[in-house]
Amino acid sequence: MQATDTNRLLDIAARTIEHAKRLGADAADAVIVEALSHSVDVRLGKLEDLERSEGQDLGLRVFIGDAQAIVSTNDFTDDNLKTLAERAVAMAKVSPPDPFSGLAATDELAKSIADLDLFDEKTLSAAELQDLAKATEDAALAVKGITNSEGAGAGYTVAGLALVTSTGFAGSYRRSGFGLSCSVVAGQGTGMERDYESSSTVHFADLRKPEEIGRIAAERAVRRLNPRKIGSRKGTVVYEPRLSRSLVGHLLGAINGGAIARGTSFLKHAMGTAILPADITITDNPMKPRGVRSRPFDGEGLSGKPLELVSGGVLNTWILDTRSARKLGLASTGHASRSAGSPPSPAATNVTLLPGKRSRTELLADIDEGLWVTDLLGHGANLITGDYSRGAAGFWIEKGEIAYPVAEITIAGNLKDMFRKMSVADDIEYRGGVDTPSIRIEGMTIAGR
Repeated sequence: MQATDTNRLLDIAARTIEHAKRLGADAADAVIVEALSHSVDVRLGKLEDLERSEGQDLGLRVFIGDAQAIVSTNDFTDDNLKTLAERAVAMAKVSPPDPFSGLAATDELAKSIADLDLFDEKTLSAAELQDLAKATEDAALAVKGITNSEGAGAGYTVAGLALVTSTGFAGSYRRSGFGLSCSVVAGQGTGMERDYESSSTVHFADLRKPEEIGRIAAERAVRRLNPRKIGSRKGTVVYEPRLSRSLVGHLLGAINGGAIARGTSFLKHAMGTAILPADITITDNPMKPRGVRSRPFDGEGLSGKPLELVSGGVLNTWILDTRSARKLGLASTGHASRSAGSPPSPAATNVTLLPGKRSRTELLADIDEGLWVTDLLGHGANLITGDYSRGAAGFWIEKGEIAYPVAEITIAGNLKDMFRKMSVADDIEYRGGVDTPSIRIEGMTIAGR
């Protein structure tokens, strides 16, 4: 399989649309993703799992008036593509109309395909992946206090994507991905603690070293040993960068155009209002070179552009695809995402909460008592009401210093209030799709024993 032969993919998509048009479709688009991946897992120095997968999927979306139908296949032979088009047109003829559906307007489509440096020619064999995973685990096991391993993994993917529409758009690109992770255990018996570290990049040269990933995973596990329990109270909670991105993730979900159009977001009336403190800005940039969520065009053929989702604390925009934008009487922000078997829907790309002016030490300095969160459990965020409740573990803060590990805690609040009480440090960590510094929130409920 030629996973990166995008010219071939463009030709297949174009022929599929031609079949649909000949059979009576008023409009159509076709998306193809073809990918190859390798992954290796090791545990305690031994190979545990070796996987290689190849896949190809084509999704055809056709319109007859305001009605649409979507069908998909992994068989790219011309006879099957004709059958696929017949099925799609037949389905569209009996589907209910949707006045907000339809292809993006021609004048909105990307006029050129930017080179975002999303493809690395480097390949990794199974043996090389195993060596990377083993080196990562070895580094973790060498740290004093580590007693066991949950394993280390290394992976490599390469993919080609093509999108063709009956309105004249034809675009394709290739992308690669490299990943490395490790999870280890410290302590014995009922006193065991685990932690992990990982790295995911588009180019192999940007991947963090195995020795660094293993060491950090181990040090994080060891420092969690012998946690204490605390009493319940109201207090200050500080999320480390690895976890503070979850808060931004809840914000992204609440400003997603699909949720806004359905009226199922606690921020549905917040456009143009202050939802965060005035010194906080959040950006989204689909055109970031080598970004793990970058793409030169979205799932409908729009190029997208860097946006300030929030600036000066004020919410500037929803995250929109064409359908949600039409339903809200707005224009798409170029955030359509799709798979072969589903219609486009809005999704954020490379999101950054810009760092503040205070160091992490300064952010903690005036906290008499509080919680430094390094682990979260559960999915307790209700994006309809904003109610928030998560299991947590981390470290207790006393007089501005991290004092001792704590566990079996629940932290709770309402996201509206939490966002308004947010302050950030300058210690941003660039990890992937959502990058954030440490986030401090006042007045949360901290429930312990």
